[in-house]
Amino acid sequence: MQQVTIAHQARFADDRMLKVALFESPHFFCDLYCLAPGQAQRVHAHAGSDKVYYVQSGSATIRVGAEEAEVGPGVAVLAPAGCVHGVANRTAEPVTVLVVMAPKPAHG
Repeated sequence: MQQVTIAHQARFADDRMLKVALFESPHFFCDLYCLAPGQAQRVHAHAGSDKVYYVQSGSATIRVGAEEAEVGPGVAVLAPAGCVHGVANRTAEPVTVLVVMAPKPAHG
């Protein structure tokens, strides 16, 4: 059985958001996105894959389509296939977001 203690996986960089791979198969991936204050993932879309953002710690600003919301710990947000999405940390504290995506896109 594969297991991971998510809270122990958080890593931050001064220059960019870090993606820490937790699990991966040919069908999906599960990463921990670690955003220091002021960092963001560029807004983008995946034609054939759904993505779920689950805020682990801190407060993240998540965009899906034309909607944007500040989301706190314990809240999950769905970004359906083909819909533009992204996440940002607009606070003074670090943010961690668990991200699951399926099916796994060809580029990873």
